[in-house]
Amino acid sequence: MLLQDPIKRLYGKEAFPEIKISNCALLCIDLQYSDAARGFGLFTEESIVENPSTFGYYFDRLENIVVPNIRKLQDQARALEMEVIHVRIMSLTRDGRDRSLEHKRIGVHVIPGSKESDFLPQVSPQGDEIVLSKTSSGVFNSTAIEYVLRNLDITQLIITGVVTNECVETAVRDAGDRGFEVLVPEDGVAALSEDIHQASLASMHLTYGLVTDTATILTKLQKAEK
Repeated sequence: MLLQDPIKRLYGKEAFPEIKISNCALLCIDLQYSDAARGFGLFTEESIVENPSTFGYYFDRLENIVVPNIRKLQDQARALEMEVIHVRIMSLTRDGRDRSLEHKRIGVHVIPGSKESDFLPQVSPQGDEIVLSKTSSGVFNSTAIEYVLRNLDITQLIITGVVTNECVETAVRDAGDRGFEVLVPEDGVAALSEDIHQASLASMHLTYGLVTDTATILTKLQKAEK
C-alpha cells in the first residue's frame, strides 16, 4: 500500500488520465550497468558484501520485480508502436570534464563506451528507439528531452527506472512542472530501501503525477485510443 502524505488530503482527487498512444511515451531511466547491475559502477562486489541487506534488497527488487515489469511495459508499448525512450548516465568526454558539479562531487562518471554505459540486455533499446545520455540527476536538466518530446507531440509520460528517490523523482517533478501528465508504476521503480522508496512515491503522488502499478497501466494501454 502506498504511504500516505498528509498534505495530499488537502488536494482534489486525481482521475487516471485517458491515455492516447500517439501522445504517450515510456521513459526508462538509468537501466544500465553503472547503477543497475551487481559488480559494476558504485555497486562493486566489495560494496555489496559490506552492505548485504541494503544492496541485497535493491538488487532483489530490480531483478525479480522492476526489470521484468519494465520489460512488460516495453513489449506492450512496442506492440502499440508507442515511443520508448531510454535515458542513461554517460559523460561526453572520457575524463568527465563535462559532468555536472553534482556528479563530480559525488564521483559519478560513466565513460563513453564503457561497460557501465551499456543498458541491461533485458530492457535495452531496440530498433530506432531514442537514447538520451545525461550528466546530472535530472534528464530534463542535461539533455534535450523536452525539445524532443514536444517535437514528438508527447504530452503523457510513463516513467520507470532507478533510483526512485533520485533520478526518477527528479524526472517526475520536472515533467509535472513542465505540463506533462505523468504515470509512475510503483513496481517499475526501485530505491535502496523500502522506506525511501515509499517516501519518494508519496512525495510524487498527485502533486507531480499519479503513482499506480504496472498491471493497471498495461490494462489502460490495451484499451487506449491510438
